[in-house]
Amino acid sequence: MTPAPLLCATDVTKAFAGVRALRSASFELCAGEVHALVGENGAGKSTLIRILTGAIQPDRGEIRLAGERLVHLSPRAARERGIVAIYQQPALFPELSVAENIAIGCEPGGLWGRIDWRARRRRAAELLARVGARIDPDAAASTLSMPQQQLVEIARALGADARVLILDEPTASLPEEDTRNLFRVIGELRARGVGMIYISHRLEELPGIADRVTVLRDGQSIATHAMADVSRDELIRLMVGRELSAVFPKRAVAPGEPVLQVRGLACRAAGIHGIDLDVRAGEIVGLAGLVGAGRTELARTLFGLTPADAGEIRLRGAPVRVGSPAEAILHGVAYLPEDRRRHGLVLGMPVRANITLAVLDRLSRLTGLDSRRERALAADYTRRLGVKTPSVHTPVSALSGGNQQKVALSRWLVTKPSLLILDEPTQGIDVAAKAEIHALMTELAAQGVAVLMISSELPEILGMSDRIAVMRGGTIVELLARGEATAERILACALGGTMSVAPLATA
Repeated sequence: MTPAPLLCATDVTKAFAGVRALRSASFELCAGEVHALVGENGAGKSTLIRILTGAIQPDRGEIRLAGERLVHLSPRAARERGIVAIYQQPALFPELSVAENIAIGCEPGGLWGRIDWRARRRRAAELLARVGARIDPDAAASTLSMPQQQLVEIARALGADARVLILDEPTASLPEEDTRNLFRVIGELRARGVGMIYISHRLEELPGIADRVTVLRDGQSIATHAMADVSRDELIRLMVGRELSAVFPKRAVAPGEPVLQVRGLACRAAGIHGIDLDVRAGEIVGLAGLVGAGRTELARTLFGLTPADAGEIRLRGAPVRVGSPAEAILHGVAYLPEDRRRHGLVLGMPVRANITLAVLDRLSRLTGLDSRRERALAADYTRRLGVKTPSVHTPVSALSGGNQQKVALSRWLVTKPSLLILDEPTQGIDVAAKAEIHALMTELAAQGVAVLMISSELPEILGMSDRIAVMRGGTIVELLARGEATAERILACALGGTMSVAPLATA
């Protein structure tokens, strides 16, 4: 006998400025179930989640929780009823401590509003331990890495005693060990009867964690299947409405002369040392390693955000000192950072302004900015990269994650870089958008651009790289040719040994 749904959304419709984000979409969740929700960016997943959490109101449709119809639901009312969401981008208060952030929204008030600081720290430590996070409860949130922020968000949600827990890309920023810890916690919550909506673009995760899966496409619920009854390829077909020929459209490009040559590079502030690396024109070099190995720190040093204090950098054969991002751009270096919403985009500005931000000097006249040239340039790159936006005047915050990533990438492509550094270029975007980004990377390499790609996804590293540099402890410990690289070998180098590891999926 099928149990009655804990949460049920029926015929939900929502439009923004005449554009329908949801079209009679339906979804149900049972107690003690992990129900995956998948679809391309822009398919309507975020809109449905915002409706379920009370952030926005549907134009039509019905939401029921344990049989109770929820009308004019607000975020506070949703949380009081046990509907808690953990979003892809951490939403911590940077000036507060970890313990204070965890306490927000789930800590009962004491007598006359007094705070039991000892109990607060103890509770935070317990919740952090449950998710396997080794984080000081007294540490300021601003000092945490992106994966650490994600773990604090998960700990905070656990403290709220959720009946319905919505996990939006929870593993996008987590290393493998923390992902296993999260799956362990999900298993414990499932056993306690918590219903979980699990949103992820990492389709390979779903068979091991989800009971059922629902596919959204163009705002409509296309199909719901038992997870055991549907393959990854079938999910992709349902998501995109067509055959996806290749997620990793890599093609061989004859490498040219070295664009980047690094010898003995070190930066004490960044924690990197002894870096030797070449990247040639037309080559994609993957930078692999565990979180904290120094990959992002190396990228920031090459871009002048934390300038090197030892070693040599050569660009197109000439020795250079990259003391600032402005100098890096002048030398033909572009850098797409990991956290696009904080560092890669200005969310309050329109698409056109975000795309042209790095080349304003080229668009300026004596009387100011040439708005016509700015619009034309932005329109050209939105067309080239296939950015789905009502117009170039639309705020970039209104776009889906995949389209935001394309806008962030467009900003650097307009500078015509010779070296493009990509830090987690497909993190948190759907499989179709990933294929588009990968195809663009291949096209840029064919045009002679040197690409240095940082990725925590081994399938991406293996599928897109001509050579793979593995980092550990702030330096490069191994450089592998494409033909000799395997998931096992990369992990062994990253972990610091030749230990045997289980094979990982590479497709």
